[in-house]
Formats: sequence, structure tokens, C-alpha cells
Amino acid sequence: MERNLNIMHRNNVKISGNGSKTIIFAHGFGCDQNMWRWTASAFEQDYQVVLFDYVGSGQSDISHYDTVKYDSLHGYVQDVLDICGELQLEDAVFVGHSVSAIIGLLASIERPQHFGKLIMIGPSPCYLNKPPYYGGFEEEDLHGLIDLLDKNYIGWAKGFAAMVMANEDQPLLAEELMLSICSTDPVIARQFAIATFFSDYRQELPKVTVPALIIQCSDDMIAPTAVGEFVHHNMPDSMLKVIDAAGHCPHLSHPEKTVELMRAYLGTLE
Repeated sequence: MERNLNIMHRNNVKISGNGSKTIIFAHGFGCDQNMWRWTASAFEQDYQVVLFDYVGSGQSDISHYDTVKYDSLHGYVQDVLDICGELQLEDAVFVGHSVSAIIGLLASIERPQHFGKLIMIGPSPCYLNKPPYYGGFEEEDLHGLIDLLDKNYIGWAKGFAAMVMANEDQPLLAEELMLSICSTDPVIARQFAIATFFSDYRQELPKVTVPALIIQCSDDMIAPTAVGEFVHHNMPDSMLKVIDAAGHCPHLSHPEKTVELMRAYLGTLE
């Protein structure tokens, strides 16, 4: 089948693996597809593995960035659906980290035929505290985050990366995320950050029709365990698994445990 090179190039889509079923990995804010290197490779023997970069991240084609389109997460949802449509994916496993867990959720609601299962790593439908809901951040905290981004992008990236990664015994992980963030145009990073951290998609959770696994770290400053529990309780066919670990990126800090949970979940649903 001849590929639409515009979509494939736009999102730097990479395909590997040997399986008849497809698993697609979607990176979080400030990241790129390389962040999946220890997780995605574990599935190449059994799945067709699809990796990509959102426009503005990694090796995507930045000429396709559109400030109107990407003013909300729906622009990123459209890119996921474009990739799924181009690859003619049906019943695929969508693995989304952080904001991509919500992007995948929204995509599955819009076109459920593409998705057989969702695996959500550190999802948060709303980062703001809106009592009785606890999202982890007060509004002034998030405004302060954006203000710091505007004033000192490199300093902000360093602090944000340390908060996201935690695991001080693995300092190279925070450094990798910092460098990844710094490689992103600050204007694009700012718009993606606002679209991510000021969004509220709690009302979408009950609309999901495909089964989902939620993977949560027990000590996560970005998506606290209360958020993972909220997602689980409000999604009809979901399972919550908590890793006894710190940070927001278990696929990097604890890849073996992450793969183990994913394999166990997929095995039960084959």
C-alpha cells in the first residue's frame, strides 16, 4: 500500500515488529518517540509497533505546526486519527503516556473502530484541583509554571524535568527530558503546556467504549494516585495497576515492571 508521505513525514512515523496486531505508542508533553525505547522494543516480536512524534516534538516536520489547530488537545487527536487511518489500523492497542493517555481516550471516542485497548500511563483528565476533585495543582501553581516558562525556559525545563522524572538515583533520565524539552520551540512548548495543564476532560471518561489499563506510580507529583483512581472509577471497563515507585515516567524509570503489567493485561484480553 502506498503511504501518504505527508502524514508519515509530518509525524515522523516509524514502523517495526512482526505481529499481525498493532500497538501504537504516543509520547507525553516534552518528550518524543525515543522515550519508548525500553518499552516498545519488548513488543516487536508479537506486534507491529508504531512510533511517532507530535508536530513540534522530536523529528516531526515543524512546518506543519498550526497555532489554531493545536490550541487544544483535539489537534493532536486529529493527528493520531490521521495516522490510524493512513495505516488502516483496526483493533489496535494504543499506549499513551501522560497527556497522550487523554489524547488516545478522545481519539477512541471519536473513532472506536481503530482501537481495541487503551493503556494509559499516568493519565490525568484534569490537573486542577476542583473540589471535591483533586487534580494535584492549584490554578496559581499552573499560572506560575507558565510564567517561569516565559521568563527562563531553560531553568523551567530543568526544574520541570526533575519534578516529572523524580528518581534522583537515575539523574540521566531528568537530563534527557530536560534536553528533549529544550529542543522544542518555546512557543510550541508553551501552547502545548496550556492545552495540557488547563484542560478538563473528566466528562469524557464515561464515554469510552474500549477496555483500558491505567498504570500509575505510587508517588507521582504530576498525576497523584487520587487521579488514577478517579479515572478508573469513571471509565466503564478499566483496570488500575499501581507501581510502587516515584515519578511520572515508569516506562523509563521502571521499564521492566511497566512491560510486565502491559503484557499481563494484554494476555488476559487476547
